[in-house]
Amino acid sequence: MEQPSPCIASSYLLNSTLRPRVAQSIHPLVHLVDEEATRMSARFAATFPQKKSPGFPLFVSCLFAFLFLAAASSFGQTIAHSPGWVVLPVDEYRTLHARAYPIERDPEPPPVEATLTRVDYDLRIDTELASGRASLTVDVLKDGWVRVPVPAGLLVREARLDGKLVSLVPGASGKAGGQLSALLSHSGRAVLLLDIAIPVFSSSGEESITLPSTVSGVTRASVQLPRQGVDVRLSGGLLSEKSESAAESKWIAYGRGNEPLTFVWRRKTEDHRATLPLRMRGSLTQLLGLGEDSTSINAEVNLEVTQGAARVAKIQIPDKVTINQVLGAMVADWEVKANELSVAFLEPVEQNARFVVTGETRSPREGQIDIPLLRLLNTERETGGVAVEVLGAGEIKDLKSEGLDTADATDLGEMVSNRQSPSLVAFRFRAGDAKLSRSLSLSVARYTPQAVLMANVSEARYQVLVSSEGKTLVQARYAVRNNQRNFLKITLPPGAMLWSASLAGKTVRPGQSPDGSLLLPLDKSRAGEEAPEFAVEVVYLSRGNAWNDKGEFKLALPALDLPVSRTGLLVYHPPLFKVTPESGAFRVEPYESPLSSALNAGTAFGIGVGSAGGVGGGASAGMVAGVASASPAPPPPPPPASLVDGKDEAKSKRAQAATEALLDKFRADSLAGKRAGILPIHVSFPTFGPSLYLVSELTAENQSPSAGLTYQHEKKVGGK
Repeated sequence: MEQPSPCIASSYLLNSTLRPRVAQSIHPLVHLVDEEATRMSARFAATFPQKKSPGFPLFVSCLFAFLFLAAASSFGQTIAHSPGWVVLPVDEYRTLHARAYPIERDPEPPPVEATLTRVDYDLRIDTELASGRASLTVDVLKDGWVRVPVPAGLLVREARLDGKLVSLVPGASGKAGGQLSALLSHSGRAVLLLDIAIPVFSSSGEESITLPSTVSGVTRASVQLPRQGVDVRLSGGLLSEKSESAAESKWIAYGRGNEPLTFVWRRKTEDHRATLPLRMRGSLTQLLGLGEDSTSINAEVNLEVTQGAARVAKIQIPDKVTINQVLGAMVADWEVKANELSVAFLEPVEQNARFVVTGETRSPREGQIDIPLLRLLNTERETGGVAVEVLGAGEIKDLKSEGLDTADATDLGEMVSNRQSPSLVAFRFRAGDAKLSRSLSLSVARYTPQAVLMANVSEARYQVLVSSEGKTLVQARYAVRNNQRNFLKITLPPGAMLWSASLAGKTVRPGQSPDGSLLLPLDKSRAGEEAPEFAVEVVYLSRGNAWNDKGEFKLALPALDLPVSRTGLLVYHPPLFKVTPESGAFRVEPYESPLSSALNAGTAFGIGVGSAGGVGGGASAGMVAGVASASPAPPPPPPPASLVDGKDEAKSKRAQAATEALLDKFRADSLAGKRAGILPIHVSFPTFGPSLYLVSELTAENQSPSAGLTYQHEKKVGGK
């Protein structure tokens, strides 16, 4: 009973060991390795030691039979893919294995093999040659042999690395020509010492040496010259230190690395210019503007130094002249003392200097005026001139001058020639001694400027819709030109209710003056530009008496605080009434589109002569044409409004001043966004019924135009 147990145990061990190998031998994608198959006999020998007994062959036979049955059973399980088994192709197995156990890759090689970190030159100039040492700090990043190029153009006597001589080899064929290179075999930092020589070039009293450009981060050069009294100039770098001893001069400079570093020196020459007596010439051009209250003074000064150096320029200032500013690139400070202007320069001026002086003085408004003239001091010769202009409406008369010659404005330079004053006179300083006396006096006649329009309504167009109940809807559109006015004052007829208001197509919220008028903000043109036209529109509703069978109807229109050049009135009336205009400021004419481009853009007046924009258009055409033909000849346009007397004018000015103050307050509130409320909507005008077109010209400011109409009820619709 005890004999089968080792056999069972051995069989269990053998099955657990050989089962995967049996499966690999059966699957067509996996095979046994010959080495593992060879080792199987050794495992049998280790597990079952051979004994020289008659039962051993029988035991081996039983064991092979058992293995055959186990292999057959395993083959059946593999083919059926029993649970617990996974069969993978070899390629997928290798992929999973590579992901589970990634192969460590070698680090990427450095982008460069070696870098030239720093180059230090220590040179001494001796006659025609500069010799010394160049220290090259090299960082080798690659293992193995690396070629490090030596800066081109250096005459190398010997090279040492760590105190040992190093051979320099020519560059690779086709690269860098005959440039020398050092071969280094170890990574890390190394210092290559070169014994070099550089030729010294001489030209036009100057000597120079040039160090070649390198690709190093830092390039430092120390140069010693066994000479004193030398001026040095550097290009391609920065001179950081310059020193002189009893026997030599020493310079230390840093180069940019990508440019050659050049030292140029010459013997220092003594400059005695500053010690010579000062001699200079000057030019002074003066422009005076005679205003109502004060006179502005602008003077342009140009100095030319012919000997010595000028540290201060002095100008004589007449009495009662105030200097406001002195501007110039070389001006450091200025001071006025005892009628003398002293202008100090930042550094002594040896060639030319220019500055501008501005000031002012009090002078009479009109009559005889003595012109204050500035004069340069300490100059051998003074040139230039003076120009005088009248600011405002005025004229220059009775000129009296001494030491001056009449000249054209273009002869005195750009400052005077750019002036476009209608009353300007120019004089040139008379040639001669700089101390020659000069004076200028003239007489100014002032004229009272006439008032002109700063704003105007070039065209006004009205659309009026009248109902038989007495309601009147009016759309008023104005083409306005404005240069100075802030607001347009519109006075609606009594009892009218504002519906909407817009400026240049954008709705606005108008203000209200103490007398109940509307205040609409206006756009202003820029200074010096022609004022463009823009459209101002208001829509309002008014109520009146209902129409009977016949009667008279007076249509009152808004009054503006600006004159109106021409007015067009288009009236839509009920189709059951015949309307005839009365003689007055308006006359009947065929319909025409607005002449102003501001009113033509998006205008609602899109109908023909005598036509109706709504119901009953065909009947109204004949009716309006009949009215136009049957009406008498239109009266001549009304004459312009007469001038008011002095009392009315003073009253009007006081009212205008109060209105302007209120307008300024309202504009400030509007710009600050303090006004509450919602902007009105834009109301579209409904065109309905027969129409009648009337025109008028030259409506005075603050005048309310009106048109008288006679209406009569017609029994038949569409009849005359």
